[in-house]
Amino acid sequence: MSEANARAAEAAGKSVVDEHIEADNARWSFGGSVPDHFEDHIGKSVPHYRAGHDMVAAISDFFIHEGSTAYEIGCSTAALCRRIAEQNEGRNFKIVGLEIEPNMVSVAKERTKDYANIEVRQADILSEELEPADLIVSYYTVQFIQPALRQQVIDKIYKSLNWGGAFIMFEKVRGPDARFQDMVSSLYVDFKLQNGFSEAEIVNKTRSLKGVLEPFSTQGNIDMMNRAGFVDIMTVFKHICFEGFVAIK
Repeated sequence: MSEANARAAEAAGKSVVDEHIEADNARWSFGGSVPDHFEDHIGKSVPHYRAGHDMVAAISDFFIHEGSTAYEIGCSTAALCRRIAEQNEGRNFKIVGLEIEPNMVSVAKERTKDYANIEVRQADILSEELEPADLIVSYYTVQFIQPALRQQVIDKIYKSLNWGGAFIMFEKVRGPDARFQDMVSSLYVDFKLQNGFSEAEIVNKTRSLKGVLEPFSTQGNIDMMNRAGFVDIMTVFKHICFEGFVAIK
């Protein structure tokens, strides 16, 4: 967005967080214009976002078999569902993408219309009945679920997995103490500046996420998975304040 357009948006009481995307204080939403520009925005916002898709797809080789059911929770535009489907081309399995935001669902359905084994549903994980699954993926989604409800979600995921099935969870994480948190916050700001975000856009995005994005620490996420019943847990990705876990039932 040009500087002039950004100033005009600010004057109208709107906060610019990226080109084509605006969000108000503590009001970040995945609706509005976000779905149409989501993949570009998130690719600039999260380190190795697309490489993480490749990693999840590669890990799926160990868990998706003939007749498997897999889920992605909070599938947004279904980019990861598509990547997993492509990785497992030729296998008779299905992947169900669950997404609560109607505009995202519309975009996801359009972008998966040529994939016979992908189903996108507008659904809330808390109320959706899950079939027994061999793989469940949450790619930067649990962090947007209210902390008071997260344990219920992870418990449900554990119960829905077949024995030997896997839960892959990528999350933004907090530092283990204040000093480390200051370090990772500063490094993440540097990352976004290097990717072309302005200082104003970074501040506006941070303000819009207040009370919306609430990360746990690495240990907090592991403790939550332990309480659900997971014992075998491994970190498979780590970059600044972003981490990917694989937990096997």
